[in-house]
Amino acid sequence: MSRERKKRYIRATGVSIMVICLLALGMLQGSQSANADDASSTMTVPQVIEKAKPFVVAIIGKPTESEDPYGYGIDSSSNRFDLAHGTGVIVGADGVILTNAHVVKNMKNIVVVTSDGKTYPGKTTHYDEVSDLALVKIDAQGLPVATFGVQSSIRVGDPVLAIGTPISFALRNSVTQGIVSGMERTINSEYLLLQTDAAINAGNSGGALLNMKGEVIGINALKFSSVGVDSLGFAIPVDTVQYVLKQFLAYGKVKRPYLGMELEEGWEAVVGLPTVSALNVAYIEPDSPAANAGIKQGDTLVSVNSDPISSLVELNEIMKKYLPGDTVKLNMKSGGADVVREVILGEDLTGTIWKQGEDGAYIDADQGKTAIGDSHFGWSMNYPAELVKLDGYGDENTIFGDAKGEFAISIQVEEKAKDVSVNGLLRKTAAMNEGMIFEKKYVDTAIVPYALVTGKISGEGYYVSRAFHKEDRIYYITLFVNTEENYKNPFKLNGYLQLMDSFSLTFDKSNTALKDISSFKDFKTITSDYGVSFDLPSEWTSFYDETSLSFADKTREQFLSVEITSASSGDTLKAWTSRQEKLFTDSFVTAYRKISALSDKVVSGVPASGIQSSSTMDSKTWQTTQTYYVIKDKYKYSFIFAFDEHKKAADMKALVDQVMDSVKIQKDTMDTSIGFIQDEADIAVANATLAYTNKKYKYTVHIPETWFSSEYGLKKDMPAQTYYFTGGTVNINTDDKTSLEDIWKKAEAGYKLSTKNDKNYKYKVTSENKFGVAVKKVEISYNPKDGPYKETQYIFKKNEIVYKIVLNINDAVHTEQNDSLIKQVWTTFQVQ
Repeated sequence: MSRERKKRYIRATGVSIMVICLLALGMLQGSQSANADDASSTMTVPQVIEKAKPFVVAIIGKPTESEDPYGYGIDSSSNRFDLAHGTGVIVGADGVILTNAHVVKNMKNIVVVTSDGKTYPGKTTHYDEVSDLALVKIDAQGLPVATFGVQSSIRVGDPVLAIGTPISFALRNSVTQGIVSGMERTINSEYLLLQTDAAINAGNSGGALLNMKGEVIGINALKFSSVGVDSLGFAIPVDTVQYVLKQFLAYGKVKRPYLGMELEEGWEAVVGLPTVSALNVAYIEPDSPAANAGIKQGDTLVSVNSDPISSLVELNEIMKKYLPGDTVKLNMKSGGADVVREVILGEDLTGTIWKQGEDGAYIDADQGKTAIGDSHFGWSMNYPAELVKLDGYGDENTIFGDAKGEFAISIQVEEKAKDVSVNGLLRKTAAMNEGMIFEKKYVDTAIVPYALVTGKISGEGYYVSRAFHKEDRIYYITLFVNTEENYKNPFKLNGYLQLMDSFSLTFDKSNTALKDISSFKDFKTITSDYGVSFDLPSEWTSFYDETSLSFADKTREQFLSVEITSASSGDTLKAWTSRQEKLFTDSFVTAYRKISALSDKVVSGVPASGIQSSSTMDSKTWQTTQTYYVIKDKYKYSFIFAFDEHKKAADMKALVDQVMDSVKIQKDTMDTSIGFIQDEADIAVANATLAYTNKKYKYTVHIPETWFSSEYGLKKDMPAQTYYFTGGTVNINTDDKTSLEDIWKKAEAGYKLSTKNDKNYKYKVTSENKFGVAVKKVEISYNPKDGPYKETQYIFKKNEIVYKIVLNINDAVHTEQNDSLIKQVWTTFQVQ
């Protein structure tokens, strides 16, 4: 759908509804049928199957992400026996196949199998996650093509057949029968659905829903399954399918209109009751068509042109009539009055950006791979067809096993083991295993000598362990055989040992038959509960804790901090960026700051603006940040890259670009508990202060609310309290045990010593009267290596307590505003 977000929930009483499988939609090319009332054109069930079977195909491939469903430790993402499957419909004689987007979303090495058993390598060419439709292309000609029914002829009660590949690839071209159970359903979809009681199961995704003329009237879309819930399936009707496919063919994607406002439904629409209630405008996106047309938060949408609107699905259906760039009239209520807003529709770019990745030609992603190894640790070995990768423990430990579960081989690498004797290697190898030892020796007759230990682990089987020492690493390869029968079978044991014999302390990167399983990569993906993800260099780590979005490299010289706050309705990216620029320029004196615009970007489908800012405290050492600002789905995202002066901006550009290009912001992955997050800068009032009262030491002071303070000091009435801002501090020190004379003598001695040691240190002492007592005022100027500063100290005694207030501000931030704020602290200081 466009950026208007649904606020709908599926509710049930007495049952727990679980979506088992998402399936799909319909098709485009082929002849359209005659009137459905023409009974003479209907067929028997076998005739329908005979007609439709040739244009329904099975789609299988490798899942890019998969879990171990049985808990056997199989790493499914690299297990050659782990396959995903779905269904597709041929819509082009030249090999164009319609299927669900969710079928191919996480599938690689696609293979299409036609009804006659022929297989073709396939690639995803078009993808639309909103409608859950995608196109797969195979290299073929003269294929049978599906025909379409007419949506207006579909009636509740019409008999239908569902055909697809449920549960298992072995069940391809399975057929179930039922009726059209309902029309214009709005369950869990952006568009209207057909309801059917024809059995739909996992793997039917992309399969056809057929009328009794063998025409496609929809594609099986989803099924609800739970105790007490039977025969509740849904299909997306042919009109929606044709809309999407026409867009695919014309534009290569679905060009959806974009209004730029979030709409809320009335409670009747939420629970599925008929309603004529208008949609309430809950949020206006910045720089959007709705904002430009003068639509405001709190308005209600009544109709688009002459089409009334009472639900989000109705709006989506109506918007299928229009393209980006079209002008529509929105009939609305605003402030109690009926108004018409003319909106020039934008284009919705918030959907998933489909990037076709590298794709192989076979189901087996390891096709042609006869060896396997780790390029990081520098080892390799033979890779027989029955070998699969199992779970390891840590990046340095890899475990393989055969598909039947008869044996496993563990390869573990110990680093920083430079000085190890033969005896030490034997002892280490023995310590790697438990149980009875059969054999322990050093084999120096091998091409690469190794320590050998064999034995039996009670109740767990037998092992053969070898350890190789190379430079500062020890490579342990251990064979585990789970039964005595297999271990004492000479034929099987010889096969296992031959695999161990193939282990080599080399990795030939030029060998195309060698599969690299190294887990060490240059970049890693960071995900968060805020719905944002991005790639970072692998060696970067969290700066504060694992839940923060602050990261740094190993040297702590390069940083990234991601900040998320809510966007106010109607705010714009330009306005927000301008506020951030002003905030920076107001914080530093001109000579101590630099600022320039970065090139604009598109981040996760929306525009982003950037600022490069540099500041210094000493005119020599500069700290630089590159910040990109993004507004999407009611939230503001700041990506702040900081680095020291010797990391030039040009050197950082490639890194910043790579990280920003990888950013994905998806609201549906955000934790549902996250609500409105106030950006304090949006509501900050200039010169606003917070009062702090220290009851024990009898004073009150007003501190600018944008300043910081230690939490510890705020919890108790401490004798010393520090407040700080960029480039400045305020210290309030109290002493009820030392005399004013002693404190002054110590302070004065310090001033004199500093003057003696450094001619740049200057101070002046004057007096003034406040609180009915004499106050010594010390004005200090100093220019140390870390930057010049001005400091003012006030020292006095009141109520048997000596107070020393120190106001310090660096010249780099000694702006008119900061000077006013720091002076305000002393002005508001009150003794009780």
